[in-house]
Amino acid sequence: MKYTISNIIMLAGLSLLLAGAAYAGYRLASISAEREQVKEDYSLANSVTFGLFSIDQWRDRITAVLSDQIQDYHITKAQQKDLLIMVEKEMHGLVSKTVAEINQPQKGLGAKLKKLAFNTLVDSAELQAQVRPFAKTIVAKISSPESEARLKNIAGSKVHQLTRQIYDSVSVANYKVTKYVYKKYKISNPEAFNQRINQKLDTLKTQLIQYVCIMLGCVLVALLFWFTLHKKVHLQTPLFIFSLLFAFVMLITGSLLPVIEVDARIQSLDLELLNGKVEFKNQVLFYQSKSILGIVKTLIGQPKPDAIAVGILILLFILILPLLRLIAKGVYVLSPKKMARNSTVRYLTFELGKWDMSDVMIVGMLMTYIGLNGILKSQLASLNIHNNFLNVVTTNGTSLQPGYFIFAGYVLFAVLLSYILKRVSPDDGL
Repeated sequence: MKYTISNIIMLAGLSLLLAGAAYAGYRLASISAEREQVKEDYSLANSVTFGLFSIDQWRDRITAVLSDQIQDYHITKAQQKDLLIMVEKEMHGLVSKTVAEINQPQKGLGAKLKKLAFNTLVDSAELQAQVRPFAKTIVAKISSPESEARLKNIAGSKVHQLTRQIYDSVSVANYKVTKYVYKKYKISNPEAFNQRINQKLDTLKTQLIQYVCIMLGCVLVALLFWFTLHKKVHLQTPLFIFSLLFAFVMLITGSLLPVIEVDARIQSLDLELLNGKVEFKNQVLFYQSKSILGIVKTLIGQPKPDAIAVGILILLFILILPLLRLIAKGVYVLSPKKMARNSTVRYLTFELGKWDMSDVMIVGMLMTYIGLNGILKSQLASLNIHNNFLNVVTTNGTSLQPGYFIFAGYVLFAVLLSYILKRVSPDDGL
């Protein structure tokens, strides 16, 4: 190959594109790791275990509602009228009952003298007439600000006395988790924490999209070199080697990045209670994010032999064999013609593709995503409740992640490379 200025410029351009793709892969890995950590912190702090399923949280919210009701306690004018009627009725009944008991036939001399004295000194009709002003005095006393404050203090102390007896076993863990995440993100309350996390996740999502586009853009530009210079035989070898390097970067990046994320949560739960509202927000039911390599590690780490076997098969057919194919293609292209005709090299280059299951993995992950998404939507839909007393809204955040699209790009790129290699071989001058 003659290294002309145009060739040097082409190689420099391809080197820059490869460096750009590699850097994008590095940034995607670091940003994805950061995003996964942020999501885990968010899921831990908003876990349904520490929220909706916690007795402490229900106790605090119900206590707040009761305390508000106690503090808002006040006897209205209409209630005072109703209370006056009730007090009058009870007092009239009490006077009538007392008079009737005294006027019953008496046997003893003392009892007869008491009856005579009562009838002589007390007029029952006049006594009944005194009931109304006395009842007004009682109602006024009960309705006074001093009495209301005393009743509020008594009711409030009883509520707090009762709530101190109610607790669960997660209070200590909840305190430690809350202290950890609040210190980590330099905030002091749940609202500020959720706002900070949502802003962070939006920023990271934008960065992920940008670097995915950069990586795929570098690969597309490299392909344009192929289509532009494919007739120049002396350039086909460096072009193909660079293409293999691009494929290698995509394979490694796609294997390390998360490919699917499952996020199920109760967005809000509002319960009407005693003219107050008990609220729970952003209660995470389940969160999990996995890369292809992460799936392999999880399966191999299981105690079940069948899970270990599946993990080894995925590692072999999805990661190791594609890597061997790339290496074999590079050896095939760069080796002398005699070595290129070696049966082992040719088998690894052309026949090993029959055992490469990367395309099957892409379809499998897509079907898994569709299945999980459908199941979660169905299950979460049954939790959506809307009536006069309870309002529950759920959210399904299951999604395909950058690793899936990078790995899918690798699969398509690998198919294209195999096609190019069959069209152009060392025997043809590559």
